[in-house]
Amino acid sequence: MKWLDLGPFAGAAGTVRLPGSKSISNRVLLLAALAGGTTEVHGLLDADDTRVMREALARLGPQLREKRAELFLGNAGTALRPLTAALALCGGEYRLSGVPRMHQRPIGDLVDALRALGARIDYLGEEGFPPLAIHPGTVAAGQTVRVRGEVSSQYLSALLMALPLAGGGTIEVDGDLISKPYVEITLNLMRRFGVDVTRSGWQRFRVPAGPYVSPGKVFVEGDASNASYFLAAGAIGGGPVRVEGVGRASIQGDVRFCEVLDTMGAKVAMGEDWIEASGRAPLRAFDLDLNHIPDAAMTAAVLALFADGPCTVRNIASWRVKETDRIAAMAQELGKLGAAVQAGPDYLAVTPRKLASGVAVDTYDDHRMAMSLSLAALGGVAVRINDPACVGKTYPDYFKAFASIAR
Repeated sequence: MKWLDLGPFAGAAGTVRLPGSKSISNRVLLLAALAGGTTEVHGLLDADDTRVMREALARLGPQLREKRAELFLGNAGTALRPLTAALALCGGEYRLSGVPRMHQRPIGDLVDALRALGARIDYLGEEGFPPLAIHPGTVAAGQTVRVRGEVSSQYLSALLMALPLAGGGTIEVDGDLISKPYVEITLNLMRRFGVDVTRSGWQRFRVPAGPYVSPGKVFVEGDASNASYFLAAGAIGGGPVRVEGVGRASIQGDVRFCEVLDTMGAKVAMGEDWIEASGRAPLRAFDLDLNHIPDAAMTAAVLALFADGPCTVRNIASWRVKETDRIAAMAQELGKLGAAVQAGPDYLAVTPRKLASGVAVDTYDDHRMAMSLSLAALGGVAVRINDPACVGKTYPDYFKAFASIAR
Protein backbone atom coordinates (compact mmCIF):
# COMPACT_ATOMS: atom_id res chain seq x y z
CA MET A 1 0.00 0.00 0.00
CA LYS A 2 1.50 3.33 -1.10
CA TRP A 3 -0.62 5.45 1.21
CA LEU A 4 -3.38 5.31 3.82
CA ASP A 5 -6.08 7.96 4.26
CA LEU A 6 -7.10 8.70 7.85
CA GLY A 7 -9.92 10.80 9.26
CA PRO A 8 -11.26 13.25 9.75
CA PHE A 9 -11.84 11.96 13.29
CA ALA A 10 -13.61 13.83 16.09
CA GLY A 11 -12.39 11.80 19.06
CA ALA A 12 -10.91 8.63 20.46
CA ALA A 13 -11.95 6.07 23.06
CA GLY A 14 -11.37 2.39 23.70
CA THR A 15 -8.78 -0.16 24.78
CA VAL A 16 -5.66 -1.43 23.01
CA ARG A 17 -3.56 -4.44 23.96
CA LEU A 18 0.03 -3.52 23.15
CA PRO A 19 2.54 -5.71 21.31
CA GLY A 20 5.76 -6.54 23.13
CA SER A 21 8.48 -3.96 23.67
CA LYS A 22 11.09 -3.87 20.89
CA SER A 23 13.83 -2.77 23.30
CA ILE A 24 13.10 -5.60 25.72
CA SER A 25 12.49 -8.21 23.00
CA ASN A 26 15.83 -7.82 21.22
CA ARG A 27 17.79 -7.66 24.46
CA VAL A 28 16.03 -10.79 25.75
CA LEU A 29 16.68 -12.62 22.48
CA LEU A 30 20.41 -11.90 22.66
CA LEU A 31 20.73 -12.71 26.36
CA ALA A 32 18.75 -15.94 25.92
CA ALA A 33 21.10 -16.93 23.09
CA LEU A 34 24.14 -16.22 25.25
CA ALA A 35 22.79 -17.97 28.35
CA GLY A 36 23.18 -21.54 29.45
CA GLY A 37 19.89 -23.42 29.56
CA THR A 38 16.60 -22.98 27.74
CA THR A 39 14.63 -19.73 27.93
CA GLU A 40 10.89 -19.59 27.30
CA VAL A 41 9.97 -16.08 26.12
CA HIS A 42 6.37 -14.88 26.36
CA GLY A 43 4.98 -11.75 24.70
CA LEU A 44 7.88 -11.39 22.27
CA LEU A 45 7.34 -8.70 19.64
CA ASP A 46 6.82 -10.09 16.14
CA ALA A 47 8.00 -7.30 13.82
CA ASP A 48 10.80 -6.47 11.39
CA ASP A 49 13.40 -5.54 14.02
CA THR A 50 12.90 -8.68 16.10
CA ARG A 51 12.71 -10.85 13.01
CA VAL A 52 16.19 -9.85 11.84
CA MET A 53 17.56 -10.50 15.34
CA ARG A 54 15.92 -13.93 15.49
CA GLU A 55 17.23 -14.86 12.05
CA ALA A 56 20.76 -13.73 12.97
CA LEU A 57 20.76 -15.68 16.24
CA ALA A 58 19.38 -18.78 14.49
CA ARG A 59 22.35 -18.67 12.11
CA LEU A 60 24.84 -18.13 14.94
CA GLY A 61 23.49 -20.97 17.08
CA PRO A 62 23.32 -21.39 20.89
CA GLN A 63 25.88 -19.23 22.71
CA LEU A 64 27.03 -17.93 19.30
CA ARG A 65 28.93 -21.13 18.55
CA GLU A 66 28.97 -20.54 14.79
CA LYS A 67 32.21 -18.65 14.16
CA ARG A 68 31.65 -17.54 10.57
CA ALA A 69 28.58 -15.73 9.26
CA GLU A 70 27.29 -12.88 7.12
CA LEU A 71 24.38 -11.13 8.80
CA PHE A 72 21.90 -8.64 7.33
CA LEU A 73 20.24 -6.64 10.11
CA GLY A 74 17.93 -4.25 8.27
CA ASN A 75 17.64 -0.91 10.07
CA ALA A 76 17.59 -2.43 13.56
CA GLY A 77 20.04 -0.59 15.80
CA THR A 78 18.90 -2.79 18.70
CA ALA A 79 20.19 -5.78 16.72
CA LEU A 80 23.28 -4.54 14.89
CA ARG A 81 24.97 -2.73 17.75
CA PRO A 82 24.67 -5.43 20.46
CA LEU A 83 25.62 -8.15 17.98
CA THR A 84 28.68 -6.14 16.90
CA ALA A 85 29.91 -6.09 20.50
CA ALA A 86 29.03 -9.71 21.29
CA LEU A 87 30.61 -11.12 18.13
CA ALA A 88 33.72 -8.93 18.48
CA LEU A 89 34.36 -10.34 21.96
CA CYS A 90 33.59 -14.01 21.32
CA GLY A 91 35.95 -14.65 18.40
CA GLY A 92 35.12 -15.43 14.78
CA GLU A 93 34.82 -14.02 11.26
CA TYR A 94 31.66 -12.03 10.63
CA ARG A 95 30.20 -9.50 8.20
CA LEU A 96 27.42 -7.24 9.49
CA SER A 97 25.35 -5.04 7.19
CA GLY A 98 21.94 -3.41 6.90
CA VAL A 99 19.75 -1.21 4.73
CA PRO A 100 21.29 1.99 3.28
CA ARG A 101 20.02 4.10 6.21
CA MET A 102 21.71 1.73 8.68
CA HIS A 103 24.97 2.45 6.87
CA GLN A 104 24.43 6.15 7.64
CA ARG A 105 23.92 5.61 11.37
CA PRO A 106 27.17 6.04 13.33
CA ILE A 107 28.84 3.18 15.14
CA GLY A 108 32.36 4.57 15.50
CA ASP A 109 32.21 5.16 19.25
CA LEU A 110 31.31 1.51 19.85
CA VAL A 111 33.96 0.22 17.45
CA ASP A 112 36.61 2.43 19.10
CA ALA A 113 35.74 0.99 22.52
CA LEU A 114 35.82 -2.60 21.22
CA ARG A 115 39.16 -2.03 19.50
CA ALA A 116 40.55 -0.65 22.76
CA LEU A 117 39.63 -3.98 24.38
CA GLY A 118 41.57 -5.89 21.69
CA ALA A 119 38.80 -6.63 19.18
CA ARG A 120 39.59 -6.48 15.46
CA ILE A 121 36.98 -4.68 13.38
CA ASP A 122 37.22 -3.16 9.89
CA TYR A 123 34.88 -0.76 8.16
CA LEU A 124 33.77 -2.06 4.77
CA GLY A 125 32.46 1.33 3.63
CA GLU A 126 32.67 4.77 5.20
CA GLU A 127 34.85 5.09 8.32
CA GLY A 128 32.70 5.13 11.45
CA PHE A 129 29.66 3.45 9.90
CA PRO A 130 28.45 -0.05 8.99
CA PRO A 131 28.91 -2.39 7.18
CA LEU A 132 31.55 -4.05 9.34
CA ALA A 133 33.97 -6.96 9.17
CA ILE A 134 34.81 -8.60 12.50
CA HIS A 135 37.89 -10.81 12.92
CA PRO A 136 39.19 -12.89 15.85
CA GLY A 137 41.00 -10.67 18.34
CA THR A 138 42.78 -11.00 21.66
CA VAL A 139 40.69 -9.62 24.52
CA ALA A 140 41.99 -9.87 28.08
CA ALA A 141 39.63 -10.12 31.05
CA GLY A 142 39.13 -7.33 33.57
CA GLN A 143 40.01 -4.35 31.37
CA THR A 144 38.72 -0.81 31.72
CA VAL A 145 37.30 0.77 28.58
CA ARG A 146 35.82 4.17 27.82
CA VAL A 147 32.84 4.93 25.58
CA ARG A 148 31.12 8.16 24.63
CA GLY A 149 27.61 8.54 26.02
CA GLU A 150 26.13 11.53 24.21
CA VAL A 151 25.40 10.03 20.75
CA SER A 152 23.55 6.80 21.57
CA SER A 153 23.00 4.82 24.75
CA GLN A 154 23.00 1.68 22.58
CA TYR A 155 26.82 1.73 22.54
CA LEU A 156 26.93 1.40 26.32
CA SER A 157 24.16 -1.22 26.36
CA ALA A 158 26.03 -3.25 23.73
CA LEU A 159 29.25 -3.18 25.75
CA LEU A 160 27.44 -4.05 28.98
CA MET A 161 25.81 -7.15 27.47
CA ALA A 162 29.00 -8.30 25.70
CA LEU A 163 31.64 -7.76 28.38
CA PRO A 164 30.73 -10.83 30.47
CA LEU A 165 31.73 -12.94 27.44
CA ALA A 166 35.29 -11.62 27.77
CA GLY A 167 35.69 -12.13 31.51
CA GLY A 168 34.11 -8.87 32.65
CA GLY A 169 35.65 -5.46 33.17
CA THR A 170 34.83 -1.82 33.79
CA ILE A 171 33.15 0.68 31.46
CA GLU A 172 33.64 4.41 31.95
CA VAL A 173 31.33 6.83 30.13
CA ASP A 174 32.75 9.99 28.56
CA GLY A 175 30.36 12.94 28.54
CA ASP A 176 26.71 12.95 29.51
CA LEU A 177 24.89 9.67 28.96
CA ILE A 178 21.67 10.14 27.00
CA SER A 179 18.55 7.94 27.14
CA LYS A 180 19.44 6.57 30.58
CA PRO A 181 16.16 4.60 30.94
CA TYR A 182 17.23 2.35 28.05
CA VAL A 183 20.42 1.48 29.92
CA GLU A 184 18.25 0.70 32.95
CA ILE A 185 16.39 -1.84 30.79
CA THR A 186 19.71 -3.44 29.86
CA LEU A 187 20.90 -3.67 33.49
CA ASN A 188 17.55 -5.06 34.64
CA LEU A 189 17.52 -7.81 32.01
CA MET A 190 21.19 -8.73 32.57
CA ARG A 191 20.33 -9.18 36.25
CA ARG A 192 17.51 -11.58 35.29
CA PHE A 193 20.06 -13.63 33.36
CA GLY A 194 22.43 -13.82 36.33
CA VAL A 195 24.89 -10.96 35.68
CA ASP A 196 24.57 -8.11 38.20
CA VAL A 197 26.35 -4.93 37.11
CA THR A 198 27.29 -2.38 39.75
CA ARG A 199 27.48 1.28 38.80
CA SER A 200 28.75 4.56 40.23
CA GLY A 201 26.22 7.09 39.00
CA TRP A 202 26.03 6.97 35.21
CA GLN A 203 29.78 7.27 34.63
CA ARG A 204 31.27 3.95 35.75
CA PHE A 205 29.95 0.39 35.39
CA ARG A 206 31.61 -2.68 36.90
CA VAL A 207 30.65 -5.74 34.84
CA PRO A 208 31.34 -9.20 36.32
CA ALA A 209 32.41 -12.18 34.26
CA GLY A 210 29.65 -14.44 32.97
CA PRO A 211 28.27 -16.89 32.36
CA TYR A 212 24.73 -15.84 31.67
CA VAL A 213 22.19 -18.31 33.09
CA SER A 214 18.66 -18.65 31.80
CA PRO A 215 15.91 -17.57 34.23
CA GLY A 216 13.65 -20.20 32.63
CA LYS A 217 10.76 -17.93 31.65
CA VAL A 218 10.79 -14.28 30.61
CA PHE A 219 7.68 -12.17 30.03
CA VAL A 220 8.08 -9.23 27.64
CA GLU A 221 5.90 -6.30 28.65
CA GLY A 222 4.02 -4.13 26.15
CA ASP A 223 5.91 -1.43 24.26
CA ALA A 224 5.75 1.85 26.19
CA SER A 225 6.89 3.90 23.20
CA ASN A 226 3.99 2.57 21.16
CA ALA A 227 1.65 3.20 24.08
CA SER A 228 2.34 6.93 23.71
CA TYR A 229 0.29 7.25 20.49
CA PHE A 230 -2.86 5.83 22.02
CA LEU A 231 -2.48 7.75 25.26
CA ALA A 232 -1.97 10.94 23.26
CA ALA A 233 -5.12 10.09 21.29
CA GLY A 234 -7.07 9.85 24.53
CA ALA A 235 -5.60 13.14 25.75
CA ILE A 236 -6.72 15.12 22.68
CA GLY A 237 -9.77 13.11 21.62
CA GLY A 238 -11.83 12.89 24.78
CA GLY A 239 -11.06 9.32 25.75
CA PRO A 240 -10.71 7.45 27.84
CA VAL A 241 -8.18 5.41 25.89
CA ARG A 242 -6.60 2.55 27.82
CA VAL A 243 -3.47 0.61 26.88
CA GLU A 244 -2.90 -2.83 28.39
CA GLY A 245 0.41 -4.62 28.82
CA VAL A 246 2.38 -1.79 30.39
CA GLY A 247 1.83 0.19 33.57
CA ARG A 248 3.22 1.06 36.98
CA ALA A 249 5.39 -2.09 37.07
CA SER A 250 7.12 -1.25 33.77
CA ILE A 251 10.91 -1.27 33.41
CA GLN A 252 10.66 1.08 30.40
CA GLY A 253 11.45 4.75 30.70
CA ASP A 254 8.85 5.76 28.12
CA VAL A 255 6.07 5.28 30.67
CA ARG A 256 7.23 8.75 31.77
CA PHE A 257 5.43 10.09 28.70
CA CYS A 258 2.54 10.22 31.15
CA GLU A 259 4.33 13.16 32.79
CA VAL A 260 4.14 15.05 29.48
CA LEU A 261 0.40 14.41 29.30
CA ASP A 262 0.00 15.56 32.89
CA THR A 263 1.95 18.75 32.16
CA MET A 264 -0.37 19.41 29.22
CA GLY A 265 -3.45 19.05 31.43
CA ALA A 266 -4.65 15.60 30.40
CA LYS A 267 -6.02 13.16 32.95
CA VAL A 268 -3.89 10.02 33.39
CA ALA A 269 -4.57 6.92 35.49
CA MET A 270 -2.26 3.93 35.90
CA GLY A 271 -2.41 0.38 37.24
CA GLU A 272 0.20 -2.35 37.43
CA ASP A 273 -0.44 -3.44 33.83
CA TRP A 274 -2.42 -0.59 32.23
CA ILE A 275 -2.46 3.15 31.62
CA GLU A 276 -5.44 5.30 30.67
CA ALA A 277 -5.63 8.87 29.36
CA SER A 278 -8.43 11.32 28.66
CA GLY A 279 -8.66 15.01 27.83
CA ARG A 280 -9.64 17.54 25.20
CA ALA A 281 -7.72 19.79 22.86
CA PRO A 282 -6.49 22.44 23.24
CA LEU A 283 -4.00 21.17 25.81
CA ARG A 284 -1.54 23.34 27.72
CA ALA A 285 1.63 24.38 25.90
CA PHE A 286 4.96 22.99 27.15
CA ASP A 287 8.72 23.54 27.09
CA LEU A 288 10.37 20.27 28.12
CA ASP A 289 13.72 18.47 28.16
CA LEU A 290 12.80 15.00 26.86
CA ASN A 291 16.29 13.50 26.54
CA HIS A 292 15.21 10.58 28.73
CA ILE A 293 12.34 9.56 26.40
CA PRO A 294 13.58 10.32 22.84
CA ASP A 295 11.10 8.00 21.08
CA ALA A 296 8.01 9.18 22.95
CA ALA A 297 9.26 12.75 22.52
CA MET A 298 8.16 12.45 18.88
CA THR A 299 4.60 11.97 20.10
CA ALA A 300 4.96 15.11 22.21
CA ALA A 301 6.10 17.05 19.12
CA VAL A 302 2.87 16.09 17.32
CA LEU A 303 0.81 16.87 20.43
CA ALA A 304 2.12 20.43 20.07
CA LEU A 305 -0.33 20.77 17.16
CA PHE A 306 -3.12 20.57 19.77
CA ALA A 307 -1.63 22.97 22.34
CA ASP A 308 -2.83 26.45 23.31
CA GLY A 309 0.52 28.08 22.52
CA PRO A 310 4.13 27.54 21.38
CA CYS A 311 5.80 24.30 22.52
CA THR A 312 9.46 23.23 22.61
CA VAL A 313 10.95 19.73 22.76
CA ARG A 314 14.55 20.02 23.98
CA ASN A 315 17.73 17.92 24.26
CA ILE A 316 16.85 15.57 21.40
CA ALA A 317 20.10 15.59 19.39
CA SER A 318 19.90 11.78 19.17
CA TRP A 319 16.94 12.23 16.78
CA ARG A 320 19.48 13.20 14.11
CA VAL A 321 20.95 9.65 13.96
CA LYS A 322 17.80 7.54 14.22
CA GLU A 323 15.91 5.80 11.40
CA THR A 324 15.92 9.18 9.68
CA ASP A 325 17.00 12.68 10.77
CA ARG A 326 13.90 13.00 12.89
CA ILE A 327 14.38 16.69 13.74
CA ALA A 328 14.48 17.68 10.06
CA ALA A 329 11.72 15.23 9.09
CA MET A 330 9.36 16.26 11.88
CA ALA A 331 9.92 19.96 11.16
CA GLN A 332 9.03 19.39 7.52
CA GLU A 333 5.85 17.40 8.17
CA LEU A 334 4.49 19.52 11.03
CA GLY A 335 4.99 22.51 8.76
CA LYS A 336 2.87 20.82 6.09
CA LEU A 337 0.13 20.37 8.70
CA GLY A 338 0.04 24.12 9.32
CA ALA A 339 2.37 24.68 12.28
CA ALA A 340 5.19 27.20 12.42
CA VAL A 341 8.31 25.17 13.22
CA GLN A 342 11.87 26.03 14.15
CA ALA A 343 14.38 23.18 14.08
CA GLY A 344 17.63 23.51 16.03
CA PRO A 345 20.58 21.15 16.46
CA ASP A 346 18.96 19.53 19.50
CA TYR A 347 15.47 21.01 19.77
CA LEU A 348 12.20 21.51 17.93
CA ALA A 349 9.96 24.54 18.55
CA VAL A 350 6.37 24.21 17.32
CA THR A 351 3.75 26.97 17.24
CA PRO A 352 0.32 25.48 16.48
CA ARG A 353 -1.96 27.08 13.91
CA LYS A 354 -5.13 25.92 12.19
CA LEU A 355 -4.60 22.36 10.99
CA ALA A 356 -4.41 21.95 7.23
CA SER A 357 -6.73 19.29 5.81
CA GLY A 358 -5.98 16.77 3.10
CA VAL A 359 -2.23 16.86 3.69
CA ALA A 360 -0.09 13.92 2.56
CA VAL A 361 2.67 13.42 5.12
CA ASP A 362 5.87 11.59 4.30
CA THR A 363 7.21 8.98 6.70
CA TYR A 364 10.88 8.62 5.64
CA ASP A 365 10.80 4.83 6.09
CA ASP A 366 10.51 5.61 9.81
CA HIS A 367 7.85 3.79 11.82
CA ARG A 368 7.67 6.48 14.49
CA MET A 369 7.08 9.25 11.95
CA ALA A 370 4.09 7.32 10.60
CA MET A 371 2.59 6.46 13.98
CA SER A 372 3.02 9.86 15.61
CA LEU A 373 1.75 11.83 12.60
CA SER A 374 -1.41 9.71 12.47
CA LEU A 375 -2.59 11.70 15.52
CA ALA A 376 -3.18 14.76 13.33
CA ALA A 377 -6.33 13.09 11.97
CA LEU A 378 -7.90 13.47 15.43
CA GLY A 379 -8.00 17.21 14.82
CA GLY A 380 -10.99 16.86 12.51
CA VAL A 381 -8.91 16.88 9.33
CA ALA A 382 -8.14 14.24 6.73
CA VAL A 383 -4.51 13.08 6.62
CA ARG A 384 -2.81 10.84 4.08
CA ILE A 385 0.05 8.70 5.46
CA ASN A 386 2.56 7.85 2.74
CA ASP A 387 4.24 4.42 2.99
CA PRO A 388 2.16 3.24 5.98
CA ALA A 389 3.81 -0.21 5.84
CA CYS A 390 6.94 1.24 7.48
CA VAL A 391 5.22 0.63 10.84
CA GLY A 392 6.11 -3.04 10.33
CA LYS A 393 9.46 -2.26 11.95
CA THR A 394 7.89 -2.43 15.42
CA TYR A 395 4.08 -2.53 15.13
CA PRO A 396 2.67 -4.17 11.98
CA ASP A 397 -0.95 -3.82 13.19
CA TYR A 398 -0.69 -0.21 14.32
CA PHE A 399 -3.23 1.30 11.94
CA LYS A 400 -5.75 -1.44 12.71
CA ALA A 401 -5.36 -0.67 16.42
CA PHE A 402 -5.59 3.08 15.76
CA ALA A 403 -8.81 2.61 13.77
CA SER A 404 -10.31 0.68 16.69
CA ILE A 405 -10.17 3.73 18.97
CA ALA A 406 -10.75 6.56 16.44
CA ARG A 407 -14.26 7.98 16.38
